[in-house]
Amino acid sequence: MPNNSNLMNLSAGVASVAVAFVLVLLKLWALGETHALSVAASLADSALDLMVSLGGLAAIFYAARPPDEDHSFGHSSAEDLAALGQSLFILVSAAVIGWAAFRRLLSDAPVALADEGRGIIVMTASIALTLGLVLWQRRVARTTGSKIVKADSLHYLGDLIPNIGAILALWAASRFGLTQVDSVVAMGAAVMLAVGALGIGKGAWDALMDRAASPEIIADIERIAANWPRVRGYHDLQTRTSGSKLFVNLHIELDGNQTLTEAHAISASLKRAIVKAYPRADVIIHKDVAQPPADLRR
Repeated sequence: MPNNSNLMNLSAGVASVAVAFVLVLLKLWALGETHALSVAASLADSALDLMVSLGGLAAIFYAARPPDEDHSFGHSSAEDLAALGQSLFILVSAAVIGWAAFRRLLSDAPVALADEGRGIIVMTASIALTLGLVLWQRRVARTTGSKIVKADSLHYLGDLIPNIGAILALWAASRFGLTQVDSVVAMGAAVMLAVGALGIGKGAWDALMDRAASPEIIADIERIAANWPRVRGYHDLQTRTSGSKLFVNLHIELDGNQTLTEAHAISASLKRAIVKAYPRADVIIHKDVAQPPADLRR
């Protein structure tokens, strides 16, 4: 991964930690003022964000390390491990928030909310900070292909809706005395968190289990190889993903009468074409002698 990509990933990780820390402080104060469970749900989510962002930043540092004697393919799997850890933390958080909201919703003595206006101000500020972070993370993820930055971006993007829901809950309690809306919003936020966590976890698990690249990517690589000049055929195309990297192994069939220099030039040019299409790809091409037509082997 280019150094510039490393710096962009690190900037996204530092921004994530900084925003999460500020949001924890703001929502902790808002919870003390309002006693709103929807704010508590948002606070728990932000506290979780802070822990996960710290782990993600450490993973980004580790994944950026170049290959060494013990890790000849690099350290990019650290991104998948961190993303899997994210999903597990988010699932636990969703379960706790959902259960607390359910109990409060069924309670005979619902908790009265207070100072809803201050809570609304804090949640509005949270939305602004989160939106700014998401925009930067999405730009970084598009540029570098980092899975952990993408996962963090999706999580923060999902936070926007619970934050908006918390504002609506506080407004409904202040305007109409509908404190039950607070619990309903918190339960909805818990469901959204769980769905997002399962998606993040599946992607990380697939990468850790060496799942092949998407069918679209495989088909595109096959198209490039099949149409490459002087390549008579190809076989045994294998792909896998690790963090933001794509690993490609491919056998191509070449004229056995040409020189090794010519064969190497064909292979190298094909490799450059695949890397141009997928800049974070690690490509290994094996050169095989093409079998002559059956009538020429007689």
